[in-house]
Amino acid sequence: MRRLFGLVFAQALAATAAAEAGSVDALGDADAGPDPYELIAAAIDHSRGLTSYVEMAMLVHRPDWERRSALVAWTRGRTDALVRFTAPARDAGNATLRDDEKMWTYTPKLNRVVRLPFSLMSQSWAGSDFSYNDLSRTDDLLNFYRLNLAEVSVAEGRRLYRIEAFPHDDAPVVWGKEEWVLREDRILLAQTFFDQDMQALKRLETLDIKRLGGRLMPARVRMSKLDEADHYTEIEYLAAEFDLSLPDSVFTTFNLQSGGG
Repeated sequence: MRRLFGLVFAQALAATAAAEAGSVDALGDADAGPDPYELIAAAIDHSRGLTSYVEMAMLVHRPDWERRSALVAWTRGRTDALVRFTAPARDAGNATLRDDEKMWTYTPKLNRVVRLPFSLMSQSWAGSDFSYNDLSRTDDLLNFYRLNLAEVSVAEGRRLYRIEAFPHDDAPVVWGKEEWVLREDRILLAQTFFDQDMQALKRLETLDIKRLGGRLMPARVRMSKLDEADHYTEIEYLAAEFDLSLPDSVFTTFNLQSGGG
């Protein structure tokens, strides 16, 4: 799950910092301040560890209905992930596997493993506001984007880094730009996705931060559609373990279909 944890949020934080500390620095030189590649890599590794196991609750919200689900996930490094639904009963067993650059899905009702082509990676995952790309990616930002540290600010005594990410011309990505806001302790506060015309289309925001698995991390995140009012998906992390021993068999299509963990 190149995983699964806002511009408005970032602006509010920056404004608070400016008012309280007067320490907002717009950076015109990508070499000024910390290396944005190192900041992004540290945030990714902090959220995943060498390996991880997490238990999650997901809420898909629409103006006239809501759907709740329970999930578990295992990750290894920046490339491998297995995500499995455990509730409700109609969805239990549905699973998605990411193995390096390949992704498969499994549905018990069909008893079939299907490999997803790249053309479908931007489609909605499990009817949520997350896409398969959101689910799968971790180091794509490091491999396919040019990163620029655009601003450093301070809020509540912590430094915040706003990083702009522009894809390389030949990058296999759909976005025209991404913008991350990271806290100095490697916590992702916000991530905004822009189309080719630089219009913000969706935003991931951290709503709560807690200590899970011995480390401070985003405990509740929300992905919102910015062009559709009151459309969002929240994921709450209920439990986490990091750097546990996971056999290679976890990240196989056999395990995806057999329902193991």
